[in-house]
Amino acid sequence: MTTILDASHHNDVELFAARTVPGPRSAHLLAEQERQESNARTYPRRLPFGIASARGSIITDVDGNHYVDLLAGAGVLALGHSHPELVTIAQRQFELLVHGLDMPTPIKAEFTGKLLRRIPGYDAEAANWKVHFCGPTGANAVDAAIKLARIVTGRHGVVSFQGGFHGTTHLTMGITGLLSQRSGIAGIGDGVTFLPYSDSRNYPDQRPEDARYHTTLIESLLTDPNGGIPAPAAIILEIVQGEGGVVLGDPHFLATVADLAHRLGALLIIDEIQTGCGRTGTFFAYERHGIRPDIVCLSKALSGIGTPVSVLLYRSEHDVWRPGTHTGTFRGNQIAFAAGSAFLDILDRDGILDHVAAIERTVAAVLGPLPDLFPHVYEVRGIGAMWGVEFVAESGRRDSGGPIARAVQERCVHRGVVTEVGGRNDSVLRLLPPLNIDLDLLTDACTVIATAVDEVLTAGAVR
Repeated sequence: MTTILDASHHNDVELFAARTVPGPRSAHLLAEQERQESNARTYPRRLPFGIASARGSIITDVDGNHYVDLLAGAGVLALGHSHPELVTIAQRQFELLVHGLDMPTPIKAEFTGKLLRRIPGYDAEAANWKVHFCGPTGANAVDAAIKLARIVTGRHGVVSFQGGFHGTTHLTMGITGLLSQRSGIAGIGDGVTFLPYSDSRNYPDQRPEDARYHTTLIESLLTDPNGGIPAPAAIILEIVQGEGGVVLGDPHFLATVADLAHRLGALLIIDEIQTGCGRTGTFFAYERHGIRPDIVCLSKALSGIGTPVSVLLYRSEHDVWRPGTHTGTFRGNQIAFAAGSAFLDILDRDGILDHVAAIERTVAAVLGPLPDLFPHVYEVRGIGAMWGVEFVAESGRRDSGGPIARAVQERCVHRGVVTEVGGRNDSVLRLLPPLNIDLDLLTDACTVIATAVDEVLTAGAVR
């Protein structure tokens, strides 16, 4: 049976009409949340509505308003909300087993085998890769990856990159570039060295030789015996920096960093928590670059339905940690394994990766012309189903477009389109739609974004 690619049934609901946000019921829920919940909450501050239900790419709030979801649970909902086939499989698994610690189960073995076979170069007979199931978050997988690298190498240091994001636990904040989240917290970042990523901000003239100089500098910093940086235990790298503003790594830069890690005897950790599971058009973003990682972190979209699961994939020669070195009570989520196994099948059966390529073409066609139309749109960039629109203020200075991006996001939500902001000073409007989103619906939603950009910049209210 082949399912509908996107089961939103968006023709049956009213979309894109102007609405008051928040509506009265949402306002009540938001007030209750303010009274009862932590001040650390984030999303409802810029997406001020309460969710009643969601299906496919459509969210319905408690006031009856509908929104096209181009955030998809921060990339978690690979096949949108409540994919009917995954829901049925999850319901069936609920009756069999929900929580299994790290005990072997048939569904876990099935999921594990399918996942391993996705790894380029995996040899089942040689068992040259292994899986470690972590706690339920991507940050826990990153924590485990750093721990394993330190055990394998006997070293402590970690090289990370400016603009990178790897989580908000105490350890992962220490290897994340965002300073605001670390403010006022002592003891973060011990042994971590940050180097510049291949952001175009480092190549002022956008010339290939700028990128070559950039990688030469990084190589010098890491190999200079008088450079002050000891050989690290690990180099952790994103192929595309998502939270950093949808920054695509330059191929030469990525290859150089990977080669350096191996030459230095450091483990190369590829953080695929946001880019993995098909979001960039290949199952792993690193595939198209011919990179040889030692450890890969996966989470977010891995269950396909939003049920928490996170894993490490690593080369078997690194399997040196002892029993109990990294555990987690909720690492045996059988619902996630059952849904995830079906999701991996659906990726192939329904041609989802081909559809992701069509998503890329659709977004590029609608939003790609914006920089030529508006001086305040610095760049539209992306790959697959992962896109960003970077804004700059009148000064033209990079990282100054936060007020514009937030104003566009606000106008979009009032017109029924959910987006996110990110990058330095929130200067980038970000899109992470479901991998199976209907292309006509996506075109309409991107048209709303383009109109919002026009309205915000033409009004001249944001400087």
